[in-house]
Amino acid sequence: MKSPSRVLWIALFAIPLIAIAAVAAPQDEKGKQGPLPWAYGADAPPAPAAPPAQPDMSPKHVPGSDLSFTLPQVRDTYGPADWHPGDHGPMPDIVAHGKKPDVLACSLCHYPNGKGRAENAGISGLPVSYFVQQMADFKNGVRNSAEPRKANTKRMALFAKAMTDDEVKAAAEYFASIAWTPWIKVVETKTVPKTRIAAGLFLKLEGNETEPLGNRIIEVPDNTEATETLRDDHSGFTAFAPIGSIKKGEALVTTGGGGKTVQCGLCHGANLEGVGPVPPLAGRSPSYLARQIYDMQQGARHGVWTPLMQKPVEKLTSEDIVAIVAYIASRPVPAAAKVSSAQAQK
Repeated sequence: MKSPSRVLWIALFAIPLIAIAAVAAPQDEKGKQGPLPWAYGADAPPAPAAPPAQPDMSPKHVPGSDLSFTLPQVRDTYGPADWHPGDHGPMPDIVAHGKKPDVLACSLCHYPNGKGRAENAGISGLPVSYFVQQMADFKNGVRNSAEPRKANTKRMALFAKAMTDDEVKAAAEYFASIAWTPWIKVVETKTVPKTRIAAGLFLKLEGNETEPLGNRIIEVPDNTEATETLRDDHSGFTAFAPIGSIKKGEALVTTGGGGKTVQCGLCHGANLEGVGPVPPLAGRSPSYLARQIYDMQQGARHGVWTPLMQKPVEKLTSEDIVAIVAYIASRPVPAAAKVSSAQAQK
């Protein structure tokens, strides 16, 4: 019988590599739109599985770091590599090592600096109270995904149930103390590089082939090896958005689009920097933001604070969501978002 730790290892690395079939955006009997496949990492066929290879035990390096790690160290689920320890203060044990066998290190997926990636979430600079409430929502089964194949949402629920209140608070305070800084560049275009999907993350194929973007946002690492293989938390992303989407999104976000939605700044602050327990949005992953809008629209997220978002999202079309998240992700990170740990807890 497999040990629990072995099962978690398989869940993290084997299951996400199973082929994710390309999906359409179906409509139900009421005409509501189905999941946004591009936001959930299910909008392109995965590459064929590579044949098993001998473990690479050679030391690896990334720009700006004097450290070296082997690939097994980089991918250690209970102590992944920290390329840039000067970026942050001491990591709580739950962040650095998790809790065997039930909780993987937070820094594995969200990175030691909390930047995260397009397939998960950027959590640095979030208010402590918001972070704690979201973990409670995961634990209590009221924060789910509208896309049933979004495996890491299910894993977060398992982690939340296994963590103590003190561990959640320690992680929340740690990530709140790290300022959110520019990480994603939004580029408007008609065509995008052809991609493959690896564990819900779009990766550019080798060569220069392109395809029409259509009504999507495709968010890809600037350096595939640095992100996919080495998990370098200094290597950012480019989000390709439809031409004109930023301007359309600005109108929706800043004016409400004539009753289509509600001005985002009313709750999230004039510069989308967050207010009190309401999270900051500016400069964050458009893929993540789109998933959350759609999840709340479809009732997959229905935690304590979710009702505040019901009116703003209920009338949004897929085109509206694309425009809104393109604009929000393009916004500069406001100075007000760079807060101390003590400020973040207020």
